[in-house]
Amino acid sequence: MPPLLEKLSRILWPVFLLGHWLSCGFVAWMLLAQVNFAYPLAYKALDVEQHIAHYGPENRYRDNFADTSKQQHIELFSQINHAIHHDANELSHITFTPRTGNTQTLLRRDEVLHLTDVAHLIDKVYLLGISAVIAMIISGVLLHRDRSTLPRPKNVVLSVCGTIAALIAAVLIIGSKKVFYYLHTWIFPPEHPWFFYYQDSLMTTLMKAPDLFGLIAALLLALWLLLWGATLFMITRFWPRPLRSATNKEQA
Repeated sequence: MPPLLEKLSRILWPVFLLGHWLSCGFVAWMLLAQVNFAYPLAYKALDVEQHIAHYGPENRYRDNFADTSKQQHIELFSQINHAIHHDANELSHITFTPRTGNTQTLLRRDEVLHLTDVAHLIDKVYLLGISAVIAMIISGVLLHRDRSTLPRPKNVVLSVCGTIAALIAAVLIIGSKKVFYYLHTWIFPPEHPWFFYYQDSLMTTLMKAPDLFGLIAALLLALWLLLWGATLFMITRFWPRPLRSATNKEQA
């Protein structure tokens, strides 16, 4: 390989591999969003129905939320999910109707504000994801055209899995709730509320936060790794051999 192309490949391979990793995460997020982040399964696994039955009557701002059905809970989460991905203005119009009682809005102003911040964050995630896909495609085309030598898959897998293992270990040592709270203070505007007691927020009660977010994070990581591993296998299987290999064989 000419020196210039070799130097270029040293830049393009990290761009391609990082773009590939982020693209898989982006696709994993989109797939989970389409199935409401498996909320119906989480609802049963986390015993959300019992959680709502306990904290619903204690809410200081809304009445009779405990007197709603599992199907309505799933639908409410679906509406929140749709709003933060498509139109945050819909958040203030989400309502619930108890079996006995009047229809009420689900979210208070502070909750709408927080979820709007979440919607803005998701917009940035999508921008990052699309940028990663574009970077992966462009760098991949250039590397493929020049038949650049593929890095050893074993090294790539060990680097990624080692980094993930280190991050998981750090979270476990620090404490998942502490990390969760720190990320919120770091990501969201300091003047915007993001912490809600169950007695003050039907949103938090409905989601059994932060337990639900931990389960979603685990599902996201599992799907992310599955997509990444499967596509990395396909890349290594079909990546063209360097031209210099062919030349060496002819000389031999």
